[in-house]
Amino acid sequence: MRIRYFAWMKRTVGAADEEVALPENVKTVGDLVAFLRARSPGHAEALAEGAAFGAAVDQRTATFDVPIAGAREVAFFPPFTGG
Repeated sequence: MRIRYFAWMKRTVGAADEEVALPENVKTVGDLVAFLRARSPGHAEALAEGAAFGAAVDQRTATFDVPIAGAREVAFFPPFTGG
């Protein structure tokens, strides 16, 4: 699965995107976040519990309970505003 990071998150992780083979127990966006936190200190910092960031599954905004089975891409991004 392709994982993408935007804005400060890509600097913290150290990559704009990465290909990741997921274990069978990673079934939701929340499971993915927990899995990624363990990959490196940068991942842990960018995806820290309580940090403000959003997710998208195949370019659709998603909450942490959204299943990721069959998804091609999950993206993480900091909050954004418009105006």
